[in-house]
Amino acid sequence: MHKEKIGKEFEIAISEGIFPGAVLLCAFNHQIIFHEAYGMADLFENRKMQKDCIFDLASLTKPLATTLALAKLIEKGNLSLDSRIHDVLAEFINTDKADITIDMLLRHTSGLPAHRNYYIETVHSGEMPRQWLRQLLIKENLENKIGEKEVYSDLGFMILSWIVERVSGQRLDQYVAEEIYVPLGINRLFFMEQNPCNKKQMIYKGQFVSTQQCPWRKKVLTGEVDDDNAYAVGGIEGHAGLFGDALSVYGLCSEILKALLDKSSKVLKPGIIKTFVKKDTRFERVAGFDTPSKEGSSSGRFFSESSIGHLGFTGTSFWIDPKNGLIIVLLTNRVHPSRSNEGIKKFRPKIHDLIRIELMENIIN
Repeated sequence: MHKEKIGKEFEIAISEGIFPGAVLLCAFNHQIIFHEAYGMADLFENRKMQKDCIFDLASLTKPLATTLALAKLIEKGNLSLDSRIHDVLAEFINTDKADITIDMLLRHTSGLPAHRNYYIETVHSGEMPRQWLRQLLIKENLENKIGEKEVYSDLGFMILSWIVERVSGQRLDQYVAEEIYVPLGINRLFFMEQNPCNKKQMIYKGQFVSTQQCPWRKKVLTGEVDDDNAYAVGGIEGHAGLFGDALSVYGLCSEILKALLDKSSKVLKPGIIKTFVKKDTRFERVAGFDTPSKEGSSSGRFFSESSIGHLGFTGTSFWIDPKNGLIIVLLTNRVHPSRSNEGIKKFRPKIHDLIRIELMENIIN
């Protein structure tokens, strides 16, 4: 298993300050072949990382919550990838965003800007934060023509979570738990609602991996969503807000892999997922997922062209290779205690390549 060689790379990364700690999980043909924890979960509490530590998954929310929720709604016939925003949200009828399709939002080709610091206005609005945020989304101007340019956009997934809510009649967190997580027996994948009555802080006390020392919340964030816009609306949004451990992320990835391979999945029909991952040769991404870029991919050099994955700002990622039956889940706390270190960009492809060479050489080849 070459644990020592892989462990050495994590020791070096930790010593160089790329991240304080990490959990790595690798699986081949639905069998976990490597699962280890490294470093610290919280530097200030001197708390060591454990394999079952719970991470702020950041943008892994997009594929593992919002995208899967939409897949279920499409599977049930409530939506299609060609459904337009105004078909569901009448609030957008007289805007330049009315004819954007769900597929465009998922593929980041909607023309929407990449990011806005809505939280600055939202927290001072004096109104209900979620309603205020949605008014800002309605008023937002497009930066590119619809369907013509790929620009990774958090805003698109904020709109998608609104669509899930409107069609299902449930909040995103409730719907995805009921339709996906609970049927799979995954109970350590959840949103952290900013609510005094939320018991998860107590239930999982000491298990959360800390993120940044937030300059405007005036504290180190532990069990509280790092993303400012998601926090401002209560912790539940379509672009960020999901928390979970490596085993739970793997559990979902394994179901996605089954669907990609036309195997039986408890919650996902192969036809729907295959439609989502169908490539448009003009763009790199598929619906809800990243694919290996031609040069400098975070997945490294060895993941096949049919692979899908995603990255999270807090230092999280997963990659699924259906051709080789390989899943790698890499969760780090690279934003703890500061967001400034971007060394993870070089570490990800390096460790993925090492894993492929050291762990998989004799299995795949």
